[in-house]
Amino acid sequence: MTTETRIPHFWKGLCCGLIGGLAGTAAKSAAEAIFPPRVHGEPEPPEVLAEKAAGHHLALSTRNAAGETIHWGFGALAGAVYGVAAEYYPASTERGGAAFGMALCAATHEGALPALGLAASPAEQSSREKSSEVATHVVYGVVTETVRSLLRRVL
Repeated sequence: MTTETRIPHFWKGLCCGLIGGLAGTAAKSAAEAIFPPRVHGEPEPPEVLAEKAAGHHLALSTRNAAGETIHWGFGALAGAVYGVAAEYYPASTERGGAAFGMALCAATHEGALPALGLAASPAEQSSREKSSEVATHVVYGVVTETVRSLLRRVL
């Protein structure tokens, strides 16, 4: 019985992760439609970022488009980074991507977003918001890993 060792490949990992991240973002968006984190009209963090970057309030259609662009761009970028990490550190794919989704949630919704003033601090977030963010990030991570690993096997 022989054991085949796969050689890590940066560009394949990046591309597979990017595509996986886009699929994961679509799945996260669908999951948020079912279990939304914000139910009282609070703005989405990407929309807040878009307005902060613009330096003024944006028209609703512009704010929504900018927010979606940031949301999808971040999902693709996070997936690409994850794809490269998976090439060199296969243990990062454990739990079928769920650990990646939870780590991303902790880094963003419990760390960076509140620190940048784009979201409420974890102490100010409702239980619903916290549980929705964790659940939908796990969906993102699992779908990202599933798509990434399927594509990587093909390449």
